[in-house]
Amino acid sequence: MENSDVPENANDHCPGTQSEAAGKADACQGCPNQEACATAPKGPDPDLVAIAERMATVKHKILVLSGKGGVGKSTFSAQLSFALASLDFQVGLLDIDICGPSIPKMLGLEGQEIHQSNLGWSPVYVESNLGVMSIGFMLPNPDEAVIWRGPRKNGLIKQFLKDVYWGELDFLIVDAPPGTSDEHISIVQCLQATGLDGAIIVTTPQQVSLIDVRKEVSFCKKVGLPVLGVVENMSGLHQPLTDFRFMKLSGDSGQTDITQWVMGYMKEKAPELLNLIAYTEVFDSSGGGGARMCMEMGVPFLGKVPLDPQLCKAAEEGRSCFSDQRCTVSAPALKSIIEKLLESQGISRMALDDGA
Repeated sequence: MENSDVPENANDHCPGTQSEAAGKADACQGCPNQEACATAPKGPDPDLVAIAERMATVKHKILVLSGKGGVGKSTFSAQLSFALASLDFQVGLLDIDICGPSIPKMLGLEGQEIHQSNLGWSPVYVESNLGVMSIGFMLPNPDEAVIWRGPRKNGLIKQFLKDVYWGELDFLIVDAPPGTSDEHISIVQCLQATGLDGAIIVTTPQQVSLIDVRKEVSFCKKVGLPVLGVVENMSGLHQPLTDFRFMKLSGDSGQTDITQWVMGYMKEKAPELLNLIAYTEVFDSSGGGGARMCMEMGVPFLGKVPLDPQLCKAAEEGRSCFSDQRCTVSAPALKSIIEKLLESQGISRMALDDGA
């Protein structure tokens, strides 16, 4: 991996974290990583051998990344895992967002604990073919803040990779925190030699998100991590007209709910309107959104997922958006993206069964 031992935020002329001059060279002065580099052990990492052995039973490893927080990356990771499990794949979901672990809630696993066996840590299972691991299972109080420096975060990520017994997996989905920092460098370095398929990058349409997501694409290119595709999330609000509430502005700047009157009027005067889906842009996509960014940066665009209140509710309740007919606008969009992802990678259930 090119420059694998040079942190993204390092000074110019960084000697690399494995160099004997790490943290001591003139170029290290003022670098935010100086103390960590100076005290870190040098040479080949013995943990990488244990990680490679543990990951030997995992066929496909996919990171879900985003340079921007709040774009729905964990929601996508959760629903991707649900979808793959529903296709009878064996799936593991690893949450390496150490400071903000939301995966336990999105999988309906709040309050669960990790169990130890003679084979290692056991994932917490949603179904027999969908296991989950997160620091959220290790916190005595869900409101507890995790205030850790980089080395401790990296140590836990290594533990998750070498100590968790996943068994035979078709897919390991890794939900990462936003940014291009310690956790991202650590997970790529640890998995690069084990056959890491690549990354799915999640964005929202507006420029304030795309500015950071472009940095994530650049990070992937610098560390030799293939970009499997970009997903544009929250791509306009799509909602059945009957799910809206209608308000009338009052003269004193107040609002009056007239939903019942509007619904009654439509049923009587224009019942055909009751089957319509209403759409509006929540974020400014005049700059071309994720599709244009992908074209400019030469990476695949997997598709758009609308902002669907029913998908948000599914995430809050820790359930799959594919399990019922409530997510009428988001579930088909997610299904199309996942099918496109599998097709682009030449992955099929038959291929996986054959050990591809």
